[in-house]
Amino acid sequence: MKKHQTVSNPDLTVGKKNKQRWNQANHRRHGFHNAYRLFRRALMVRSRNVLVLASEPNISIQNHPKLKKLIHSPAFSAVCIVRDDKVLMEAAADDFSTSQPHSIQSISKLHIHLIIGQLVSQGVLSLDAKVRDYLPDIGSGYAEAPLQALLDMTVKNNFSEDYSDPHSDCYTEEIALGWRLPSNNMVKESTLVDFTNSITGCCDQENVNVVQYKSANTDVLTRILAKYSPKSLAEHIEEIADAIGYEGAFHISLSPDGYPAFSGGGCLSVRDLARFGLMFAREGLDIHGAKFANSVFMSKSLSRDAPSLPQPKEWLRYSNHLMTDGRFVGHAGYGGQFLLVDTITKTSCSFLSVLENEDGYDNEYMGEVAATLRDICMH
Repeated sequence: MKKHQTVSNPDLTVGKKNKQRWNQANHRRHGFHNAYRLFRRALMVRSRNVLVLASEPNISIQNHPKLKKLIHSPAFSAVCIVRDDKVLMEAAADDFSTSQPHSIQSISKLHIHLIIGQLVSQGVLSLDAKVRDYLPDIGSGYAEAPLQALLDMTVKNNFSEDYSDPHSDCYTEEIALGWRLPSNNMVKESTLVDFTNSITGCCDQENVNVVQYKSANTDVLTRILAKYSPKSLAEHIEEIADAIGYEGAFHISLSPDGYPAFSGGGCLSVRDLARFGLMFAREGLDIHGAKFANSVFMSKSLSRDAPSLPQPKEWLRYSNHLMTDGRFVGHAGYGGQFLLVDTITKTSCSFLSVLENEDGYDNEYMGEVAATLRDICMH
């Protein structure tokens, strides 16, 4: 039998700086604009009904000087600002559109907030319980940590999420998220179970005042939800999509063992990301006005004490897997993504961009994005 020539998948193969091609600096823009079809494997969901949005341009928002500066940045992909069912402002870069899926990275973590809120209301989970109570096989990095510590990003262990370090654990995590292949393509891909069980070094979780950001926290919570929820995670994703009313599709990468990558694998258009934010503006109601999310859990998440983010986003706290200052709620995403919702004016602001520096991250830039969206809502 003829032996055919093969090559390791070029998009998923690890290259320079220990990054797969689609996340390397000179390929990242293409990668984030096409992540939904570059992942190793993914789940795609459409909504049963679509929330119709009407155009109602707001000149003051369109002329906002800080927003105009961001739009003219080479990193810019798209922005959409929605209140109720009205699009106040939207724009896209010349190489993108407001309807094209884009990697939203860690904004995907908001799914954990919605699902855990439901399970807490049903008495399925206790946030005071320790991870080992739900996952007896978990490694020492999480065994003694209470679920609340994972939700608030106050866990201290040996997992590192330093985007400037090409050998940080968050890049190894990407194998288990379905984003890349092992550096040795002959080695089996690590599962999400194997990866989270391998994390060691859990320390005292008390008196943590500044967020210890670890996407592995989300991976561990994902395993707990999958094991104890009466519904599959795929069913949860479908129900969330139906409650939001996406116009396009929601895509999320899958681990080798089939877990959705809630830690950062979601892809949405900028319009649908704004629709996602409206769920929080409606205090958990779905597009038909029916109760969907745990509104009590959501409300307490905004008002309770929680660790603050580092500067320049220190005005935000990390509470139950969302970012908030008590009025605004949302989440940031690696590479230049931000969703911010004003619970007073019921305005949802989604912003997508692609930082093409080596690290794929710029803390000052992300602080500028968050502050600009906040300023737009307040004025």
